[in-house]
Amino acid sequence: MKRLFLAVALAGLCFVNADAQKKVPETVNLMPSVNRRIEIILPQVNGLNVYKADLHTHSIYSDAELTPEQRVKEAWLDGLDVFAMTDHIEVRRHEPNMLKFLKGYNGGVAKKAENNYIHYKAGTEKGILADINLATKLTLKSAKSYGENILIIPGCEITRNPLTIGHYNALFTTDNNTIYDPDPMQALRNAKKQGALITHNHPGWRRKTCDMTEFEKQAYAEGLIDGVEIMNGASFYPTAMQRCVDKKLYMLGCTDIHGLTDSYRNSGVFRTMTFIFAKENTSKAIRKALEKGMTLAYCVGNIAGDAKLLQDFFKASVSCKLLYSSSKGKTTYALTNSTSIAYKIKFGKYNLEIPPFQTITLGVSKGKDGKEKDLAFYVTNMWEVGYKNPKIVYKAMAK
Repeated sequence: MKRLFLAVALAGLCFVNADAQKKVPETVNLMPSVNRRIEIILPQVNGLNVYKADLHTHSIYSDAELTPEQRVKEAWLDGLDVFAMTDHIEVRRHEPNMLKFLKGYNGGVAKKAENNYIHYKAGTEKGILADINLATKLTLKSAKSYGENILIIPGCEITRNPLTIGHYNALFTTDNNTIYDPDPMQALRNAKKQGALITHNHPGWRRKTCDMTEFEKQAYAEGLIDGVEIMNGASFYPTAMQRCVDKKLYMLGCTDIHGLTDSYRNSGVFRTMTFIFAKENTSKAIRKALEKGMTLAYCVGNIAGDAKLLQDFFKASVSCKLLYSSSKGKTTYALTNSTSIAYKIKFGKYNLEIPPFQTITLGVSKGKDGKEKDLAFYVTNMWEVGYKNPKIVYKAMAK
């Protein structure tokens, strides 16, 4: 019996030793390579699609931290449909390091960066020596990896003293290298000559008000401005909305991103963007939508823009259905949100939320005559001109 036990024990030992001698794998793949895009579901509104756009971003070719290729990937992951790389013409803070890296190339002619900080002063007679079109070229090339999922709008930013002149994005440009001029007004004219649409960026940045300077008054009077950025990053400039309505200009929400858009994800919100109402995601259709002012600005869960467009967008997002009419004098309605946007409402004395892809119920007391009354409330994360919340009314529905 002891011999049998010993034999079994030795056999087990041999098995363990044999297992221990197995070769350790050189590579163990613990995680597959997967890119996860956020899909932001928005409604069709009056037969138009709603596209998510960011028309103000930057790369290492001006003063930001990411390459154009990384920016495109980031935009795709964040759920965008339309994207513009709008690097500063006059500000290129990484250029000195780029030249150091290229030491020995081109005969070692380039000793230092020149005219790479000319937003407060005019450049020398040498002009801008860099290719300002490069960031756009790289952006367009990178976008091909995503098929037809993301449309690239060529652009650049004309950057001058924010207190007296301001910053402006030229969109749909054809040659960024021909835009710069020591006279900022002429730079705007140069952009318009090649068919660009010009956005007045963050009109209240570094200022106490959004009141127009003398330079801005002239630029608007010449018809050089086509739209205004009413939301930039996490900033909202509500007083600029009236200007857009009066002058028939489009309204944008943009990140103006220099770092990573992870800051939005980590805060549990979508990145700042513009909702563009267009028939299709083509350059021609998007431009036409901008020219018609068919946009809403989105920032940290808030949506701002034209009053009617806000109404139409909300009612396309949230459907209302009669559930039942009580004999005790109350009618109950179901509000169903079929989008990725959470809506906050003020219903009587109650502050409520209609979460994405969920339904809430609201009860409305009947009139003294026993008839159903309209369902009415304010959407408190929507903003129309005058810094007001739109009032939404669903007509009474009888059984």
